[in-house]
Amino acid sequence: MSQSDVRADQNIGADQSASELISEKIASLGDWRGEILGRMRGLILEADPDVTETWKWDGTPVWEHDGVICTGETYKGAVKLTFAKGASLDDPARIFNASLEGNTRRAIDIHEGEEVDGDAFKALIQQAVALNGVKKAKSPKKAKT
Repeated sequence: MSQSDVRADQNIGADQSASELISEKIASLGDWRGEILGRMRGLILEADPDVTETWKWDGTPVWEHDGVICTGETYKGAVKLTFAKGASLDDPARIFNASLEGNTRRAIDIHEGEEVDGDAFKALIQQAVALNGVKKAKSPKKAKT
């Protein structure tokens, strides 16, 4: 499965995959943040079984499929899932609650004790994958001569 795909630009040791590093990060948190990040990771994998887990920017879990879907960052007071093209996604459940002012990204900040609607989250993941696929499918414009 592509979940453990490791890219050369990630500076990951040959003996560890990105998926293993993400699992270690979740376990090392040892608190509500690890539980939330683990739950959201599970929802991502359910929504897109062909997702690729990567490890970038000195320790940030990233989920990709024909481009970046979202990142998973942990802070003292929140777990932040940032969707690379979130501004282009339909969010009828209004689960995006951060980075709303930008023209490209949108994020979901999850604080201790908060729940995110799993079905709405999976729908966002599936939309992001579809959007990445559309962008990939467009052929480059031919140069005018």
